[in-house]
Amino acid sequence: MERNSIENDSHSAHRADGYDTAGSIQTNVADGFTMVAVGDLIVSRPLTNGNHPSFDDIVKILRDANVTFGNMETLIFDIRSFKGSPQAEYGGAYHVSLPELGPDLKAMGFNLMSRANNHTLDWGLEGMRETSRILDESGIIHAGAGENLAQAGAARFLETARGRVALLSFTSTFMPMSRACDPAGEAPGRPGLNPLRLSESILVPPEMLKNLRQVRDALPGYQSGHGDSACVVVAGATFKAGDKAGYSYEPNSGDLRDILRNVRRGKQFSDFCIVTNHGHEPHWSHEVSQEPPDYEQAFARRLIDTGADAYVGHGPHLLRGIEIYKGRPILYSLGNFFYDDLRTPVGADMFAVYGKDPRSDTDAEVTVDEETKGYPTAEGFVGALAAPIFYESIIAVSRFEQNQLVELRLYPIELGYSKRFANRGIPRLVTGPQAKAILERLQKLSEPFGTRIAIENDIGFLRLEPSSSL
Repeated sequence: MERNSIENDSHSAHRADGYDTAGSIQTNVADGFTMVAVGDLIVSRPLTNGNHPSFDDIVKILRDANVTFGNMETLIFDIRSFKGSPQAEYGGAYHVSLPELGPDLKAMGFNLMSRANNHTLDWGLEGMRETSRILDESGIIHAGAGENLAQAGAARFLETARGRVALLSFTSTFMPMSRACDPAGEAPGRPGLNPLRLSESILVPPEMLKNLRQVRDALPGYQSGHGDSACVVVAGATFKAGDKAGYSYEPNSGDLRDILRNVRRGKQFSDFCIVTNHGHEPHWSHEVSQEPPDYEQAFARRLIDTGADAYVGHGPHLLRGIEIYKGRPILYSLGNFFYDDLRTPVGADMFAVYGKDPRSDTDAEVTVDEETKGYPTAEGFVGALAAPIFYESIIAVSRFEQNQLVELRLYPIELGYSKRFANRGIPRLVTGPQAKAILERLQKLSEPFGTRIAIENDIGFLRLEPSSSL
């Protein structure tokens, strides 16, 4: 495992801004502080009172932590009294859940939720606001959506017996009209989500770039004289030379500035700061990438340098690797935790996209098509989510002693891929060959980050000594 020095002397003097006299950003939790982190919650109904074998084992893990975090990728409201409507611009599917879900998530042990993702405004501002209301009433702290950018980007705080925890939530994958903004002069702010805009470039071998330059020069209306630039723009896509074909991303400088400021602010008012990012990048393709986008490692490390104690990624709906940086966990993607996609009701636009007719087809038939074909694009359907890999994930449990991560425990789970539609999507702990396969895949994905995961009794472990340099 890659080891880096970390200043964490509990006797160091503290400044009001959260830094110690040596300039280090302090983790300041009591010994035994534990954080449970899971990935995407796509769930349509309460589950704790249902007939879901072994789900009680999952709930015990969730309840036994000081902090239990997940990404809320659904809206919560009662369609019978709902005043909003399905939006023309939505996150690939209309996600909706019953109001009883809020108290049920609380009963499971969840107390922190991220809200910024591509589904935040599937049902408009009414859906966003009703979800906020139900989470508030359920006693679940949530971040990433608000009445303007300042509110959506702000840290929200949870009081625990072992320290005060801050949560910041943002997303790099979102519908353009869901982005929040602040007031400007007489213009009011705009409700929505906390964004991280990314500029995407397509990497191609140098010889291909030369051919693309010829194509660009031949297009009507192109003005010559731009020279042999390092990039070529064709039909709105930016191409750059690379060692191999792929995608490259550059974060928006204004969004980056706002996020870094809010991380500092969150850490200054908390003992432990969680930063979470929802992103589908690299760009959806027929094979969803198990590797993070090229910008993310440096970005996650910078967030930790700024004050984050943990970075949690989600969005691609499958596992990605784990890194330990300066004694803090970077979880690049935790995959799906709930994939209970009994989605109903479904907006008319989604019926149309999949060639269905609400007068003769059912909501479930639309959902099955969406999962089998994937997301619609101008070129067709890509990114199918029906493979078993999307139903295999982990629960990550981090434990801290002497303000350092000493153990990361990884419980493999499976979400009922082989079950009938009405019963799948609910996690259960797995053992034997399936547990080994999930954990060995995670081992392989984590190796490029210098992370070594041990497998013992069907559970993954990372262990670090609190007295050592990390």
